[in-house]
Amino acid sequence: MAVATSVRAPRLRLRHSGIDSRYRRGAGRWLVLAVAVLVGLVILAPFGIMLLNAVKSPQDYSANGPLSLPSSIYLDGVVAFWERTEFPVKLWNSVFISAVVAVLGALLSLLNAYAIGIGRVKGRLWIVTLFLLANMLPQEALIYPLFTMAQSVGLSNSQWSVIIIFTVIQSAFGTYLLSSVLGTFPPALLEAAALDGASRWRILWQVVFPIMRPTLSVLMIFFFIWTWNEFFIPLVMLTTNDTQTIPIALASLQGDRMMDAPTINAGTLVSLVPAVVFFLIFQRTLTRGVTAGAVK
Repeated sequence: MAVATSVRAPRLRLRHSGIDSRYRRGAGRWLVLAVAVLVGLVILAPFGIMLLNAVKSPQDYSANGPLSLPSSIYLDGVVAFWERTEFPVKLWNSVFISAVVAVLGALLSLLNAYAIGIGRVKGRLWIVTLFLLANMLPQEALIYPLFTMAQSVGLSNSQWSVIIIFTVIQSAFGTYLLSSVLGTFPPALLEAAALDGASRWRILWQVVFPIMRPTLSVLMIFFFIWTWNEFFIPLVMLTTNDTQTIPIALASLQGDRMMDAPTINAGTLVSLVPAVVFFLIFQRTLTRGVTAGAVK
């Protein structure tokens, strides 16, 4: 009996130590979860304040401030924003410009990166560095020559001027990213396709493109969101209501000496809905693209 007891005692101690280690890991996980929830609440706090003020009347806002609960649901701000800015027109302009830039920017990035990363052109490192530096130029330094060129070619107050500009700007970052990826592309796949008699164009679309499709999907999502949020260049290039985008419509609600805070909050809330819907639709595509890139 004494021997059996001495044999069982270490096993009990091992079990207790395993329980203690699992408890410690569990406590650490709860701490990380609590910090993550706290950070999430801090991030969501401005959106909550915006929602409160979007359904608050101007009198209620002036009397009780932005942090108070609304005394009644006030939707005239949403209606005023919808009618004053012609929101359906601005929504279509933003969707059209962002979608075309996303597709053309990803396509141009793929073609440039294929030539630089797989074509092995001379001085490709300097070319990639040039693309990276071009992406860092401030828009204020580019706007005057861009506006002058748009006027000279007849694209003043045209959505295509903004599309061309942002296609080039976004493709600069896309070329830098994809050329780094294609620089490590497996040479065996390219050699096998070349031995089968495939041309470079066929290698691009039947070998490289299927493998790069998840990365291109992520790039298109980023291009769409970045173009959607652009303000300065569309403000200068688009001068009439029938061509302007949602960020410009929001800026038009604020005057020099007067600001209707409830209407601006209502407009911001309405403008945020399409972007959130777009993200929710393509969230799985974004996750799959990032995961596929990490596995490869």
